[in-house]
Amino acid sequence: MDLTIIGCSGSISGPESPASSYLITAPYRGRTFTLLVDCGPGAMGGLYRLIDPRRVDAIGISHLHPDHCIDLCGFHVASRYAPDAPWDPVDLYGPPGTLERITRAYDSSANGDDHEDLTSSFTPHSWQPSQQVGPFTITTALMSHPVPTYGMRIESDGVVLAYSADTGPTDALVDLARGSDLLLAESAFLDDDDNPPGLHLTGSQAGDHAARAGARSLMITHIPPWHDPEQVLAAAGRHFDGPVEGATRGLVRRVVRR
Repeated sequence: MDLTIIGCSGSISGPESPASSYLITAPYRGRTFTLLVDCGPGAMGGLYRLIDPRRVDAIGISHLHPDHCIDLCGFHVASRYAPDAPWDPVDLYGPPGTLERITRAYDSSANGDDHEDLTSSFTPHSWQPSQQVGPFTITTALMSHPVPTYGMRIESDGVVLAYSADTGPTDALVDLARGSDLLLAESAFLDDDDNPPGLHLTGSQAGDHAARAGARSLMITHIPPWHDPEQVLAAAGRHFDGPVEGATRGLVRRVVRR
């Protein structure tokens, strides 16, 4: 499978990148299946740089903080008003209430929108412990975050990509990432901060989780604009012996069995 970074800025969009959004693709029935994971501020513009958004086959949202989901409003606008609109509704996986949350954000009643529940653009599905989405078997687990947040283990043809979403330290992430070929882990905190519990990881904690999971490689994401990425990567590397790299906008990484 291939991972493309649409956006990786933590908590807000940044000067170099949109907020969290990732494109995951794999062969499926003679074509390429496209899964969009998270859709934070600026994600739709970044997606247009890569593909026609109409080609997205499914969307998975980890949680309903706006830095991970708010550009679903833009996806709805494109699906209704782009020159080739209307688009067929796309399968939308997320926490219970995802479609209602985006409908409130879009405020369709104030816009005079005839499709107040946005089902013209999305077919909603609540995350299950495991589900098949095209070529991907997606296992989810609740992370340590103030709102229901689902980390993901995405498997296709024996290759495993694990995604932390937003989380504080938790054994659930270690279990989810066990033996993964790539762990895509958030690191929004620095080690020397007085960090609140149950919110985000530091680079050191991301490295520790990857090591305990036996992940084969680690990619750090969700670093906010006010932190130095090199400092975060160095901290992760002190706790994880495998390859460590930082997510950057437009980066394409082929995830393979190592």
